[in-house]
Amino acid sequence: MSADLSRALILVDVQNDFCEGGSLPVPGGADVARRISDHVVAHADDYGAIVATADWHEDPGAHFSDHPDFVDTWPVHCRVGSDGALFHPGAERAFEHVEAIFRKGLHAAAYSGFEGSTVESADHRVGLGDWLRDRAIESVDIVGIATDHCVRATALDALDEGFDTRVLLDLTAGVAPATTAAALEQLREAGADLVGAPVLASTEEVS
Repeated sequence: MSADLSRALILVDVQNDFCEGGSLPVPGGADVARRISDHVVAHADDYGAIVATADWHEDPGAHFSDHPDFVDTWPVHCRVGSDGALFHPGAERAFEHVEAIFRKGLHAAAYSGFEGSTVESADHRVGLGDWLRDRAIESVDIVGIATDHCVRATALDALDEGFDTRVLLDLTAGVAPATTAAALEQLREAGADLVGAPVLASTEEVS
């Protein structure tokens, strides 16, 4: 890659609860966290900005359930102040280059990073789309967890917001082959550039 100051890298939800040992683990999540660190260390200078998103739930209503269906309802995860909401240690080197964190889902589900916001001053928060546009970002690379949920939603919203969108699938982890394949098809149809293949627990290739 060569330097492109109009391109940003978005790290989606690389949090403890979405990696092995967390309350809602995605197989391969910890490996993806380490891969993301390697990518950022090698390519930080190629981007005009590097940002991250994070689930940050306090009371998200029906998003949490004692009997989750793993479609619309989920076990408790990424609760504000919990260890599970922290970023995975494998991504620590990447976060040395992160300029802003966009937290989402305080009182709602919020799958897309574009539903999140960051604190710019004591009395002002800004959303991801506006933050990127304020820095003349025109295109984004998206990585993180999970391919078939928050990565998918973030990429679709990036396209809707007018950003040229590329998903680096080698730096994503998917929950299941079927939902990941459906997500990739949806992203292709929406106009995303898909590079590589996501990490999956199954040996079945999804591309």
